[in-house]
This record gives sequence, structure tokens and C-alpha cells, in this order.
Amino acid sequence: MSVARRPHRTSFTRRVKPGVPSSDCVPYCAMGLTSADAARLISATVSWATNRTAKLDARMDGVKRFSGLVTAGIVLVCLGPAPVSAETIESALIRAYQTNPQLNAQRASVRSTDEQVPQALSGYRPKVSITASGGYQYTDVNSLFGGNQIHLSGSNYPRTVGATVSQTLFNGNQTANRTRAAESQVSSAREGLRVLEQSVLLSAATIYMDYLRDSATVEVQKSNVRVLEQTLKQTNDRFNVGEVTRTDVAQSQAQLAAGNTQLLTAESNLTTTRANYRRIIGSEPTGLAPGSPVDRFLPATLAQAVDLGLTENPNVTAAMFGIDVSYLNVKINEGALFPTVSLQANAQQGYEQSITSPRQFVASAIAQVSVPIFQGGAEYALIRQSKESLSQQRLNLEQVRDQARASIVQAWGQLQAGRAQVASAQSQVKASEIALNGVREEARAGQRTTLDVLNAQQALVNARVSLVTAQHDRVVASYAVLSAVGRLAPQVLGLKTDIYDPSVHYQQVRDSWVGVRTPDGR
Repeated sequence: MSVARRPHRTSFTRRVKPGVPSSDCVPYCAMGLTSADAARLISATVSWATNRTAKLDARMDGVKRFSGLVTAGIVLVCLGPAPVSAETIESALIRAYQTNPQLNAQRASVRSTDEQVPQALSGYRPKVSITASGGYQYTDVNSLFGGNQIHLSGSNYPRTVGATVSQTLFNGNQTANRTRAAESQVSSAREGLRVLEQSVLLSAATIYMDYLRDSATVEVQKSNVRVLEQTLKQTNDRFNVGEVTRTDVAQSQAQLAAGNTQLLTAESNLTTTRANYRRIIGSEPTGLAPGSPVDRFLPATLAQAVDLGLTENPNVTAAMFGIDVSYLNVKINEGALFPTVSLQANAQQGYEQSITSPRQFVASAIAQVSVPIFQGGAEYALIRQSKESLSQQRLNLEQVRDQARASIVQAWGQLQAGRAQVASAQSQVKASEIALNGVREEARAGQRTTLDVLNAQQALVNARVSLVTAQHDRVVASYAVLSAVGRLAPQVLGLKTDIYDPSVHYQQVRDSWVGVRTPDGR
């Protein structure tokens, strides 16, 4: 808020008797003063001027001290050395990687998808069943045999135990294609997990830098309010002795009210950021150390970044596996048109099947060929539908590639702009410091008011906030580029934590024939 400058009144005004010319060289006698009176008057004037200068110097020193508080606040929050127990951005990323509930839920989803492979492999395996039956039977039969009538009557307890084994020998390669489709589905799910891992790590890095920025802004606004409160007190004191007008007081009050509003806004933003920090990272933010960009992991040029992103971005690779799944679904549905060959073996042991047969054993082995002729047309509709889905997945891959390319270019542009903004903000801070020092010197000479100094100080505060914001954007942009090219991962960042390997669970369940417990014992 710009304030009009009012020059200090530094001249001593004396009253001149009527009829006496007004001139600085009027003799004391012409003013009706004796030599002693004139000496006392000069002494009082010098004393008043000296006291007034001392008060102004004290006010300037007070403002300078408050300025130091503002400057120190920014340096301590954003640029100062981290305490021994401070949390770093790397430790925050590790905590988010280990404890984020959304990420853990996605890992469970991938483990669930792993089970599709043994389900598909079951088509290669035999199916075995055992049957048993038992009951009570009463028989009363009259029959003719050789012209003689025979009467049979009695009861028995028929019991049967049997086993059946069936094996599919050929089904149009549906089992093989289902297995390959399930494996591609697992690979696609893993890429989806990578997408979420990158999103969580980028969100963690962003919220970490957000908290640093917002906490620094709160400290700046608190210091600014203290400066404005001191300014208002000084302005009221000067108004009481007639050095300034009521307008100056109103301007100071308005600046203080605006400063309080800005402080409340900054504190509200910090509260929201703290809650989001707890949600994403899983702990309260305490003693955060400054973050740093990850330029050492980035490609050297934009062209290299685009080439890398089109091959390693998990969204792109997931879409490629999606094409494989759709292609294999076409083959699976086409396999329904082929004959099915199966073999079934059966053995059955019976007891007391009738009153004349106390024991009976039956065994059989049957080969069966089933040729589909017409099933109402549903199989043909499924084939056409799966082919359209394949076309959709291919078009979707082109769209995902375009989106990945656009994301890389956008993130790269933000990174370059962030670098330039940091340099520009640093120059702005340096220029504001020079301007503030100049205004202070002019204020000491009586050419500037206290509000002029505070305006210059506010400009310096704004410049430092801009520098903090630029540094925040610079770090976040570097993580965004790393995410866009598909390399924002704990392995790349060198995070000291156990890396979740989805292939471990996959190998544990892939060839499992029996068992209802999960590998972790559930």
C-alpha cells in the first residue's frame, strides 16, 4: 500500500511583532528580546532539534530491528541449516511409500490380480472328484424264468464309492491364451501400481514443499504485523506531538488491518496444508529440513525426456499391456469355434446294489470330442465385440502417448521457468534490500517518513516471499519432470527403504495347486 510522503518540519517558527519585517537576519532587539533571552531561545532550539533527531533515529532503529526479524524468519524457515532431528524430504517420501493407505490398497489389488494366472493355468490340470452314496432299499419282485414264477423279496443297504478324473486335451488353445492374457493383466496391474506410486511420491514431495512455503509465509506475516503494530504506535506518538496528521494514523491502521487479514489467511492455508500432510505422509510435520531439486536424475534435454517418457512412463506401458490383453481375448473367443477333446476315467465300487448282487465294481475310460456347430450366434458376437475392444485399446495407446508427451513438455517448461524465477526472485530481493537501505538513509536525513521505510520493507518482505515460492516451485517442478518420464521411484531416488516387489507374491501363487491361505498366512 503506497503512502504519500510528507516532509518533516525541521525549521523553528517564531512569532514576529506587527510592523517588524519577517527576516532570518532580524536583530534580536527588533524582536523585543534581550541577549540573554536570545541565548536561552537558541539553546532550547538546539536541544529540541537534538531530541527530535534522536527520536527519529530510535524509530528507524526499531523498524530496522523488526526488519531483521522478518528477514531472519525467512532465512530460518527456508534456508537455514536443518537440526539433527529434522525430517528431510527423503524421509517423508519413505514414510509415504511405506504407509500410504491408497498405495497399500493398490498393492493388495495387484496381489488379487496375480491369482488370475493360476486360475487360467487350471485349464491344463486334471479335474478329480470322488462320490459316495448309501441308503436303504426294499425289493419285492415276481418274475417268470423258464416258465416258472419266481418271487423275490427282501431289503438291502446299497452303498457306492466312486472316483472320476477328467482332462481336457484340446480346446482351441483357449487355456494357453487365457494364461497369456492373465499374465498380461498382471503386468498391466503392476504398471498401474507404478502410476500410483509415482502419484503418491509426487504428492508427498509437493505437500512437503507446500508446508515449508506456508510456514515461512506465516512467519513473514507475523513479523509484518509486529512491524505494523510498532508503526501504528509510533504514528500515534507523533500525532500527539503534532508531527503528523490524522491521515497518517488512518493509513497505519489500514495497513495493520490488512496485515492481520493476510496473517489469518496464511494461518488458514497452513492448517489445511498440515492436514493434507498428515493424510499423504502419515505423520505430523515437525522440524522439516529444506528440500532440494532432483535434477541429477533428469534427462539432459527435452528431446531425451520425451523419448524416455514414451518408453518408461507407466501409463504408456500399462496401455501396451492392455492391447495384449485385448488381442488375446480375441483369440480366446475364436477358440470357442474349435472342437473340444477331453478324456474321462471313472471307477466305482458298489455294495448291495440289489438283493442278488452283494458287490459290484465298474471302471471306464471315455474319450469325448465335442464340435460346436451353432450356439445361437453368441460366440460370433463375442468375437466381433473383442475385436472392437482391441481397436479401442490401440487408439487409447495413441491418446496415452500424446498425454504423456504433453505432460513431459509441460513439466519441462515449468522446470525451466522455475529456474528463471528463482534467479529473478534473488535479484528482486537484492534490489529491494538496496532500496530499503537507501530509504532508511533518506529518512535519517528527513527526506522520508517512517511509512516510506515500511513500504520499502514491505517490498522486501514480498520479494522474499516470492523467492520462497519460486524455490518451492523449482523443487516441485523437478519431481514433476521425473514423474512424467516415469522414473519417480524409490530405486531411482535412492531411498533407504525396502522396495515392494510384486513379483514375490506372483511367484508364490503362480504354480500353487491347492491351499486356501494367502502367502502371508491369512
